[in-house]
Amino acid sequence: MKFPAGLPIGESWIETSDRAPVVFPYDGSAVADAPVGDVELARRSIDHAVGVRETVGRLPSYLRRKVLQSVHSAVLAERDAFVDLLVLETGKPMIDCRVEIDRTLLTLETSAEEVARLHGETVPLDLLPSGEGLQGFWVRKPIGVVVGITGFNYPLLLAAHKVAPAFAAGCPIIVKPAPQTPLATLWLVHLMRSALADAGAPESAVQLITGGSDVGATLTTDGRIGAVSFTGSAAVGHRIARDAAPTKVLLELGSNSALVVAEDADLDAAADAIIRGGYYASGQACISVQRVIAVESVREALLERLGARLPAVVVGDPRDPDTRVSALINPQSTERVRTWVEDAVRAGATIAYGAPGTSESATAAEVPGGDVLGPIAEGAPGATIAYGAPGTASSESATSPEVPGGAVLGPIVLTDVPDGQLAWDEEIFGPVIAVRSVPDVASALRVVNETRYGLHASVFTSSLETAFAAIDRLEVGGVVINDVPGFRSDVMPYGGVKDSGTGREGPRFAIEELTTTRMAIIRPRP
Repeated sequence: MKFPAGLPIGESWIETSDRAPVVFPYDGSAVADAPVGDVELARRSIDHAVGVRETVGRLPSYLRRKVLQSVHSAVLAERDAFVDLLVLETGKPMIDCRVEIDRTLLTLETSAEEVARLHGETVPLDLLPSGEGLQGFWVRKPIGVVVGITGFNYPLLLAAHKVAPAFAAGCPIIVKPAPQTPLATLWLVHLMRSALADAGAPESAVQLITGGSDVGATLTTDGRIGAVSFTGSAAVGHRIARDAAPTKVLLELGSNSALVVAEDADLDAAADAIIRGGYYASGQACISVQRVIAVESVREALLERLGARLPAVVVGDPRDPDTRVSALINPQSTERVRTWVEDAVRAGATIAYGAPGTSESATAAEVPGGDVLGPIAEGAPGATIAYGAPGTASSESATSPEVPGGAVLGPIVLTDVPDGQLAWDEEIFGPVIAVRSVPDVASALRVVNETRYGLHASVFTSSLETAFAAIDRLEVGGVVINDVPGFRSDVMPYGGVKDSGTGREGPRFAIEELTTTRMAIIRPRP
């Protein structure tokens, strides 16, 4: 980590009286102490941003592009160090942190390129006789000060998604990272401010504040803010949108993304995608595979393939390049996932696959024992455990399923999780997938839509008719055919519908969100 102590507010870094430890989720060891901001510092950051709003809005295009290109080069030069830091503060497997860096670099690069495409157009005004002789055009103008609030799971990438488009659009921005993962974002902001200083632009164009919900409320409810861009839970996003009104609010919220397997699907490809898409980032991704909806005729063959692949999912230390699933962000998240799995089993779901020590009973099944919770899958009430790893044992009937203790939850596959269970209805944000079967593809598409969320969904099929039917009927922000719903291009418009959010990310589309159109009409003098 190579950035000054304190918080980057105004034109300098301000030391804070309060600091909080950032811990490595895998073993709880200390990574560093991070500065903690307060309401007063939040107000000061807004004052500074408002003070440079006009200056930043008038920075020439070449300079804005140059600054973003410089930051891209600086991040690329520290790529490996960023990866190591992300592994430590998020606990995410190294392979996923490498992907995060690559996507961050793409976001910085494409944001720099989009500066050259920020323009309006001329419009014919003589469609009515009264407009004859008039000249009309419109341009895009910065929306003003932007507040960007990010989640813990992809801290560097989510910050880049907000900082780079905001600056490209000519907007000052104040970033508030998640309290668990502020370090990589502090480093990114330091690189931005260094590039700004080298270019002769105000460092106040990019600021960062940490702190609790009171700091967030101070930032989002100030009437001088032009837009708030938030990534996080639906409950918090709704509150921000309500309290910030009439300020524009962009929300990237949760999901329980579905993957449909049609009767004509390549089942090996589908199984590979479910494993890859369900467990990357230890399941802590808003577009990870959570609900698998298979046509009944291929259910058993699909489950067999999942069972065969799960033992190869390496669970353990995220610093090991071979690890694919590791600790969740904190023990509270781990306990919540355990509780949701237990509740699903009590309601009739079953463990389709479990690590050694998995047991079954007539009324409830235990989740695999040991320090690492093994794989599981879900479906309809009344089923039994379909697949178990060697060593799986039967037990007497139990009345209360228990998920054993330990720091790491391994991959879980449940079958037949009933409606009304959190493991199916809500975003589990852990290494759990749930498999359910339906009679046909039309039924599968209906089940995908039977949720309050609508971020991404995918469909595995060999039929173009099915593919286009899914694109037409699924109530989501993105449909992916024959790949994971988590396949996300940072040059496409990313966002959801329903309770998954409003607005779109991706440099081109975020820049549009963070600018306003200004119409101009000229009547030439005779």
